Amino acid sequence: MDTSIFLAKFWGWYLIIFFFILTLNPKRIKQIFTDLKDEKFLIISSFVAIIVGLLNILFHNIWEPNWKFIITIIGWLSLFIGLSLFIFPKRTVKTLEIINVKLVQLIYMLLFLVGVFLLNIVYGILPM
Repeated sequence: MDTSIFLAKFWGWYLIIFFFILTLNPKRIKQIFTDLKDEKFLIISSFVAIIVGLLNILFHNIWEPNWKFIITIIGWLSLFIGLSLFIFPKRTVKTLEIINVKLVQLIYMLLFLVGVFLLNIVYGILPM
């Protein structure tokens, strides 16, 4: 299977599942912000984000002006956020605290649409 197709399936399903989890249980959003104040959670989260971002970039660092660019950006964002949480934990958490619940819901709605777009590319549900 092509790496781009595999990652489009992975990120598409991940974003849609995460969207529904947060939609059905919005308390999770506040819990994530609360948990970011716990240093152990912060370190584990940053390690996971770094690993996922680095693997995504190593296997898929395509800068073409098409849907593959979205997958590359997701990888770079994951790596950047993971490194920020690990290197500058307090500053990054303070920056994340500025984001209120409404803005987080808007971001997750946009990520849901990206997930639907990626799955549409893979499965060809709607013709483009």
